[in-house]
Amino acid sequence: MERWETIKAVERMQEYIDANIHAPITLSALAAAAGYSPWHAARMFKEVTDKAPFEYIRALRLSQAAIMLRNEKSRVIDVAFDFVFNSHEGFTRAFSKQFGVSPKKFSKESASVHLFMPERVRDYYLNLQRGEIKMPNTNTKTVFVQVVERPARKVIIKRGVKATHYFEYCEEVGCDVWEVLSGIKDALYEPIGMWLPQNMIKNSTSEYVQGVEMAADYNGPLPDGYDIMDLPPCQMMVFQGEPFDDEKYDEAIEDLWETMKHYDPQLYGFEWADGEGPRFQLAPMGYRGYIEARPVRQINKA
Repeated sequence: MERWETIKAVERMQEYIDANIHAPITLSALAAAAGYSPWHAARMFKEVTDKAPFEYIRALRLSQAAIMLRNEKSRVIDVAFDFVFNSHEGFTRAFSKQFGVSPKKFSKESASVHLFMPERVRDYYLNLQRGEIKMPNTNTKTVFVQVVERPARKVIIKRGVKATHYFEYCEEVGCDVWEVLSGIKDALYEPIGMWLPQNMIKNSTSEYVQGVEMAADYNGPLPDGYDIMDLPPCQMMVFQGEPFDDEKYDEAIEDLWETMKHYDPQLYGFEWADGEGPRFQLAPMGYRGYIEARPVRQINKA
């Protein structure tokens, strides 16, 4: 329970940052939002997000500034002041250090950059703590399980050729797809890796793809070489492992896969429904545990 109290405190700080991203933010204000001392609040924030508060704030401001420069074609100086940078020069130095390209060049060429988008993680996946189930599994670790409703939506994807998992996919299409997906405006959540059901696989394309979900009425542009398709409403059983050391991500994935392999959803009134949507995984990040989801449907009881 202590872990979730820490996450809730960090969530409150993230909400404060989101609400005040265009204004000066002090550590005292963040601490007040968290309900802890400045020192303790900063320590918890670093523990959960792997970034110090002001490192996080700067990365978030620069990413939102990049979106504004790309989509609204605003003047660099206006964007700089809007995100609380004191000068054009200071903003340009920070932007160039973060993304490897000047804001002026980025605005003209819309270069591919890796955006920092933590709010997508928080808003959706911290809800996993509601109704969590501690389930028995094949090792001594705890896995949390939550069934969530997924509305009708669209998904923008980049297909591979024969890939059945992440490493094969990277060999086929490269490893920059995630960055492109992270930069798509109005995405519902963060990018995901997906195993498509057979009815969603095009001829001579891969089972494993990467994509990002969009609203059902999305009709915006697509990056070159990407597809968009409709996903019907469905239920997803989301599995979340314990936090792990980042360098041990492969062990965390294998542990969760082993648990999922032996998990019987009928114990909780569900059955697998793999044809109703893609199974998906989030990027493994140690502070939140590895997360994967598989479609299910509720069993109708006579």
